Amino acid sequence: MLDVHPYEALQRLRPVESFTVTSTDVAEGEPLARPQWSTAAGGVDRAPQLSWSGFPERTRSFAITCLDPDAPSGSGWWHWAVANIPVSVTSLESGAGSAGGPALPDGVIVLRNEDGTRGFIGAAPPRGTGVHRYHFVVHALDVPSLDLDPEATSAQLGSRCFFHGIARGILTPTATRD
Repeated sequence: MLDVHPYEALQRLRPVESFTVTSTDVAEGEPLARPQWSTAAGGVDRAPQLSWSGFPERTRSFAITCLDPDAPSGSGWWHWAVANIPVSVTSLESGAGSAGGPALPDGVIVLRNEDGTRGFIGAAPPRGTGVHRYHFVVHALDVPSLDLDPEATSAQLGSRCFFHGIARGILTPTATRD
């Protein structure tokens, strides 16, 4: 049996170019701030501000996913899945797409997270499960939009990004309640 986290397996199966993702709210390898935690764990469920640069010129659109591969589910936990971000958009404000937050660009699709809501659901790693990684991935795609059913799953978006992805930028903060 192969013991590989879902995201790491994806990287091994289809290497693509990389580019830079930065944030004013989260930092690589650093603990998430309270706003990026779930309301169930004392947070706000606020998507972090993200900016990206250095992606290939042939990029036609973007998608953003956030996966916790360390969730005790056997398949990870999808916290956020956003598709059909226009190529002209290279940043999202903190809280983008949430009720009362900054709007997402027209045509963007926000899929349901693992809690069944549309939008970002913050960290709430179960006690006793150690440090969790939160892979915020900006996918550069070779198509202007993905033909996704609004009821598609985050995993289905991941599959589309696998086949249409030409580059990805990753920012991985952490969280633990241990």
